[in-house]
Amino acid sequence: MENKNTILFVDDEKIILDSLKSQLRRHFGARFNYESALDADEAWELINELDSENVIIIVSDWLMPGVRGDEFLIQVHETYPNVIKIMLTGQADHEAISRAFREAAMHTCLSKPWSEEELVGVLEKALAEKKG
Repeated sequence: MENKNTILFVDDEKIILDSLKSQLRRHFGARFNYESALDADEAWELINELDSENVIIIVSDWLMPGVRGDEFLIQVHETYPNVIKIMLTGQADHEAISRAFREAAMHTCLSKPWSEEELVGVLEKALAEKKG
């Protein structure tokens, strides 16, 4: 596999993962690898399998079995502080969102349902800031 940057999606609903991947693939094409995990444990397995330096963006749901999205993003931040972290949720409480901004240096929190334009815009902005 070519050594490209990876965008990792974490959500316990496969239909959400498929939708995120297809929307970003439509916009970014083959510029990135697109990986998905159904929970935080599976996400860590992928991060460890991939060259973790190449995982540049993680888009995570909040309400998942086991570890919630804010906890997962905080754990990611402790090990990989340069990864762009985005939460996607329809149910996170205000405190969980605030905590993720504070303790995980989360870039953005998007609400479900999201628009493709909003998702692409957030990622383009995050990538531009990372370069700058």
